[in-house]
Amino acid sequence: MVTAAQVEAAINPPDFYHSALTSLVCLENTTNKGGGACYTMNTFKEIRKVCDDHKLGLHLDGARLWNALVATGQDPKEYGEIFDTISVCFSKGMGTPLGTVLTGKKEIMKKAMRVRKILGGGMRQVGYMAAAAIYALDHHVDRLKQDHDRAKELGELLKTLPYVIKVEKVETNLVIFEVVDELQVMEYCRVNNLIISNMGQGKLRLVTHLDYTQKDHVAVIQLFKNYAIQL
Repeated sequence: MVTAAQVEAAINPPDFYHSALTSLVCLENTTNKGGGACYTMNTFKEIRKVCDDHKLGLHLDGARLWNALVATGQDPKEYGEIFDTISVCFSKGMGTPLGTVLTGKKEIMKKAMRVRKILGGGMRQVGYMAAAAIYALDHHVDRLKQDHDRAKELGELLKTLPYVIKVEKVETNLVIFEVVDELQVMEYCRVNNLIISNMGQGKLRLVTHLDYTQKDHVAVIQLFKNYAIQL
């Protein structure tokens, strides 16, 4: 995760000839390569101060923001006070067919809608997608804790297996773990109908979500146990 000091150190000097002018800071919560870890509000506020001091915009990639809110109990309105723009995802753990939404201050959103139109990003008859997003907000936020609990169970299991070198701390619905031979593990998973993400350098990633059922969970746990027996 990024600190305020790192943000300040990364700001380019106001040199019109040799470097791009820094104008925007982008953060991600929860963090993907950070294993689904959640930022604290204090860190966000410290980075906001750096942005204000240097007249920079502050954007949040909140694809898994719902997971962070459930895990930490943070107030979503506080996010709106800190960030200029926030993107949120209604698919993934929230379960809608599609739907990333950009939110932000009114003037910024006017410009964003114009840019979207210029780039051909307009979409008609989206009311049914909005209805799916509203349903997800009403019914699928609290259940994210179930995803977190299953991810933590997977993390605890993986720690006990001989082919696993390290498991990153599991805070939400991402499980990142390092194995002795990732290609061999991935092939074993593939032939047993489990597709797993390769993050490189021996690290693999699991993600729990709405469509990952308890039946799936039991099967995946047994799959990893069986692989250890075969070694």
